[in-house]
Amino acid sequence: MTRFFGAGGDANQGYSDAWRSRDGAFQNAGAFSLDPQGCVYTGAMTILKVILLAIVQGLAELLPVSSSAHVVVAEKLMGLDPSSPQMTLLLVMLHTGTMFAVIAYFWSSWKKIYFSSADAFKRFAVLVIWATLLTGIVGEVLKKIIEKTLFRGAEKAEIEQLFSHLELVAPALAAAGILILIAGLMERQIKRSGYTRLSTGEGSLTLKQAGWMGVVQGLALPFRGFSRSGSTISAGMLTGASKEPAERFSFALAVVLTPPVVGLELLRLLKASHAATAAGGAPIDLHASLLMSLLGMVFSFFAGLLALKWLSSWLETGRWYLFGIYCLLASAAVFYLHIQLGL
Repeated sequence: MTRFFGAGGDANQGYSDAWRSRDGAFQNAGAFSLDPQGCVYTGAMTILKVILLAIVQGLAELLPVSSSAHVVVAEKLMGLDPSSPQMTLLLVMLHTGTMFAVIAYFWSSWKKIYFSSADAFKRFAVLVIWATLLTGIVGEVLKKIIEKTLFRGAEKAEIEQLFSHLELVAPALAAAGILILIAGLMERQIKRSGYTRLSTGEGSLTLKQAGWMGVVQGLALPFRGFSRSGSTISAGMLTGASKEPAERFSFALAVVLTPPVVGLELLRLLKASHAATAAGGAPIDLHASLLMSLLGMVFSFFAGLLALKWLSSWLETGRWYLFGIYCLLASAAVFYLHIQLGL
């Protein structure tokens, strides 16, 4: 029987299912174990939980309501630690699964719009590179500021330590909800007035619109709850873009952003494994961790495809501001879970 634990576990606890947080308190980590003969998963992190998380990710990823926040809350309700290296890797692999679902579903329209000619692809590539560059700059600066302020004096401070704090997820959801609400109400007002936006129909975005979407995407990186898709699409709309091209470009940015994020989380998991081994504690079972993450990716792919077929027509005719209202309600629910249940 093989069991894995994170680097934050107490080496003297042996085979326990706990993580030590920064203040020394123990939190349930949700380790899982794998029987190589029977392929039976036991412990807190079961295959059933991975499937449930994949379904949550698949449904929420395609809506501007922060899939990460929904997955984090689901993990907390299951007694898992969203900030552990295993769980952050699982989260990005769930995103990878829905990323492939988005590519499979939208490829024909992307090919017609972004790859119809050399000029169209060149313009698309310039916008993606520009937006992604701004995302990287803003995200890295914000990451350093957080680590130097909130984590001042802490050893091995990592931005991922924020992911398990629902008291931060709730205001992030509220901020995204307000942004979506403003963009949605502005869209309604524009439609009523008869004005035309700077980009309509199948048109491309401007450099300014893509840049603002990249900046806002950078702001979304450290905070679970600040919906990446909701905030970037809203940023495009607030700078004059129509919702349809802003949605397409937001999904394209996610496809570009996902591989490096997966690489960073794999590196973090390797570092955590080396740290656990060096400290004399139980090492992380990398094979089991990767296997569960890959299974989660597969499940989220199919969940994402099913959700796309179900939601795509509704999304095209849906009222954008309603997602903002949902995020505000979800923020209140997360606050309740944190205060009343101590999650």
